Amino acid sequence: MTSQYETALRVGERLRAFRLGKGLSPEAVAAGTGLSRAAIYRYEAGQPIRVDALGKIADFLGISVASLFGVGSEFISSAAGFYERMRQLEGMADQISVLFGPISYLLTTQNFDELLRTVLNESVPEIAANRQNLDSQIEEIIALLLERKAAYLRRRPNIVSLVSAAELEQVLRLGFVGKHGITGEELARRRQAALVEVENILRMLVDQPMGVQLGLVEDSLPGASFQILRTGAVAQVAVSPFRLGLYANVRVGVATITSAQDSVKLHQEVTAQLWRNSLKGEEAATRVRSILCNAKADLPA
Repeated sequence: MTSQYETALRVGERLRAFRLGKGLSPEAVAAGTGLSRAAIYRYEAGQPIRVDALGKIADFLGISVASLFGVGSEFISSAAGFYERMRQLEGMADQISVLFGPISYLLTTQNFDELLRTVLNESVPEIAANRQNLDSQIEEIIALLLERKAAYLRRRPNIVSLVSAAELEQVLRLGFVGKHGITGEELARRRQAALVEVENILRMLVDQPMGVQLGLVEDSLPGASFQILRTGAVAQVAVSPFRLGLYANVRVGVATITSAQDSVKLHQEVTAQLWRNSLKGEEAATRVRSILCNAKADLPA
């Protein structure tokens, strides 16, 4: 169980995530609260925060003090803020259980990262509000995602990933696209990018790298993606509306992070049931080979 002292020290991590989610710099928070810039940097680095400063920061960011302390559930309405919290939590986790379709970002290849900027850009309609700030927002999101993946590759916590067979078939058919209407050579390129990622899943099923367990789910999956992050005896659930790859969404929705025992227990039960019924090892590899074979037959010569 996390001590109250440890909870207080991690207020700075949440402050940084909420700040990034609002698209604010430390200087902007300092100016808006009347606190010094140095104080904001100290707080985000984990130094204790005065009670009066805590109230000013919460008011300025439009959140509750309870949210800064991570009491109950954290509600995060921006992809950048959510990915920053994932970076923080994954950096401490011993085990990560992922139900994330069609492919868990942490297990994607560099090829996926190279296409991601294009997919995220085209996922935002031309009429979307604040589109003029789109480039900087996407750069921030990509930087956070790359930090998450680099940290995962350094630490190699155990990861259990449940993959939907139906979603693999869908992404191979449609390609990694952020919007409808992509055709011709560009569509072929996007479908080829999806092929690379599914072939990478097949390699992991065959090679079984240490610390990675994959289950191929033939059953229907919940509409929202979630992760269970366990650090020692403490587990938290992160439920996300944000999506990368196929018809990406990094703009609309509210993510939730909670350590409430009932929520953790229910998500663990769903994960355990899906894992028990999933295809694994050579059986899963055979099914993925079949999916790939059908997709390749459908690709233009």
